[in-house]
Amino acid sequence: MRSNPLISVVMSVHNGEMFLCKAIESILQQTYSDFEFIIINDGSTDNTASILEKYRKRDQRIKVFSQGNCGLTISLNKAISIANGVYIARHDSDDIALQARLEEQLAVLRGNDQIDLVVSWYYIIDDKSRILAQRK
Repeated sequence: MRSNPLISVVMSVHNGEMFLCKAIESILQQTYSDFEFIIINDGSTDNTASILEKYRKRDQRIKVFSQGNCGLTISLNKAISIANGVYIARHDSDDIALQARLEEQLAVLRGNDQIDLVVSWYYIIDDKSRILAQRK
């Protein structure tokens, strides 16, 4: 990993222990690996902090910052201000990214300098990962 990765994945989490491991794992298992993963612990009172610490120790790409509860917008702005990447990828603490998400989005951005933002289709799933709906 370079000291200045191409992509900074940013996430804010507040009391997200229920889905947090799956969310983090889905980023760590990406086919594209030149990224940093900046996670803001936004005043969690559940086991979020210990989960984040476990992952921070396991993978040097993860950078965890803790603060009192400030809300999503302030937390994401803080994460972006810390980011070293050329590109920012947003990820929520209850999101599960498909393995090639970063690779495919980067290919779109690199393929056309007129594109500033890439979004994708997504599935709405329940707590057992069953697909409830797809959004295009």
